[in-house]
Amino acid sequence: VQLVESGGGPVQSGGSLRLSCAASGFTFNNYAMGWFRQPPGKEREFVAVISRNGVTTYYADSVKGRFIIARDNTKNTVFLQMNSLKPEDTAVYYCNKDRGILSDNYRHPSSYDYRGQGTQVTVSS
Repeated sequence: VQLVESGGGPVQSGGSLRLSCAASGFTFNNYAMGWFRQPPGKEREFVAVISRNGVTTYYADSVKGRFIIARDNTKNTVFLQMNSLKPEDTAVYYCNKDRGILSDNYRHPSSYDYRGQGTQVTVSS
C-alpha cells in the first residue's frame, strides 16, 4: 500500500489549497479514505472521511463548511479542497486508508491502517 500526498504549501489566511492523495497497492474503491492533520506541538486530529463510493462524508466541526473531501475512483485519488483557510489550519496533513468501508469510529486513527508521509500546510495571517 502506498499513499502519496501533494498540494500543500504556504498560503495566506482566507486562501485556498487543494490536497491530493494518490493511492496504490490495494483496491481503492473498496475502502473509505480519511484525512487527518497534526498541528505543530499537538496530537493528530481527524479532518474528514469519505465512503468508498463517495456518497457519504463526515467532517470535523472545525472545518465543516470550509473543506470538501472528494474522490476519483477512476484515478485512485482522494482530494481535500480547503477554502477560507485560517492560521489554525496550519498542520501536516495526512491521507489515511480506512480498514473497511467506513468505520463507525472514523474520527479515531485506529480505524485506519495506512497513512501517507504527509504534506505541510502553512497558513499565515
